[in-house]
Amino acid sequence: MIKKLTTLYNEFFKSEKSGGFLLMACTAISLLLANVWIGNSYVEFWQMKLGWVTEGFTLRLSLEHWINDGLMAVFFLLIGLEIERELYTGELSDWHNAMLPIAAAIGGMMIPGLIHFAFNAGTAAQKGFGIPMATDIAFALGILSLAGNKVSASLKIFLTALAIIDDLGAILIIAVFYTHELNISALFLSLGIFIVLLILNRLKIHRLWPYLAGGLLMWYFMLKSGVHATLSGVLLAFAIPFGDGKEKSPSYRLQHALHKPVAFLILPLFALANTAMILDVSLAEALTQRNSLGILLGLLIGKPIGILLFCFIAIKSRISLMPEDLSWRMISGGAVLAGIGFTMSIFISLLAFYDSPEFVKYSKMSILTASVLAGMCGYLILQTGNKKIVE
Repeated sequence: MIKKLTTLYNEFFKSEKSGGFLLMACTAISLLLANVWIGNSYVEFWQMKLGWVTEGFTLRLSLEHWINDGLMAVFFLLIGLEIERELYTGELSDWHNAMLPIAAAIGGMMIPGLIHFAFNAGTAAQKGFGIPMATDIAFALGILSLAGNKVSASLKIFLTALAIIDDLGAILIIAVFYTHELNISALFLSLGIFIVLLILNRLKIHRLWPYLAGGLLMWYFMLKSGVHATLSGVLLAFAIPFGDGKEKSPSYRLQHALHKPVAFLILPLFALANTAMILDVSLAEALTQRNSLGILLGLLIGKPIGILLFCFIAIKSRISLMPEDLSWRMISGGAVLAGIGFTMSIFISLLAFYDSPEFVKYSKMSILTASVLAGMCGYLILQTGNKKIVE
């Protein structure tokens, strides 16, 4: 059966596609500004401290920190809402349909992580194993859209579902492996607020403001707990009532409202702040570090191998069926595009190497290089080998 795209999915795809192109532009602009005569001032701008310091209340962070820990919580809220929608009414609501992107995501996380670990086991870079496991939805869908009518609806849905499951895996990895210091009292307060929001959900309170106010408090205490504050966005998403999933439901309304701010403001700001780095080492030197090789090979080779291998096993074992308008060449192109790590990979590198600026810089250079190459190769596979799809 050939799949049709829902209105909400089309809206999501268009905002992510446009946001992907904007991300590319912001990345190029940020790297340029950081490496011309105003470079030092530009980099220092993102380290400017903002916030409040009063008796009994301190919340003063750098501008980069506000973006990474504050605004990115809104990005994770949108991801959480997307995961919820997929589970209730989307591709993941039907177990048989869900198995192909689930298998692909598992392979696409496992093999890159193992490749990085193989290069870095026993070294200081070992904790970066999660970096090549991630896929950037916006970048991947942006490149996918360039192939136009040579890609089917099933490939768009497959790659989106794969990236969403991938993000869920990244969220779990962040929660389990990248918590550095734990404040139990603050964590319990944050989880207590989450439980209160779940109770409001069960009481069928559908106004959004109590959830958003509670989510802000949950974010603050999560920040103080040492568990990464952005996880509060995912928890908030699952506390907000989904209802029937239609236009008047709280989940739908919030998801609809967040698409454009996330795609056109939050992610571009993330790209500007996190690619503001002075390239004072050669690309060859940066990419030949063991950590860098683990990231490069994980994203460029591990991702497509893992995705294709696990898809092959799922289809041959009859766990899943191949959609009529999907081919192995299309899956191959999508699997290569999944090697575009960018947002989530950079995010994980910041957490993994929070105490090592050099590791962070080399990781970012590797992620950017791998993402560019994955985008180019994935596009060529889709553009040169597939026939036009008649809508």
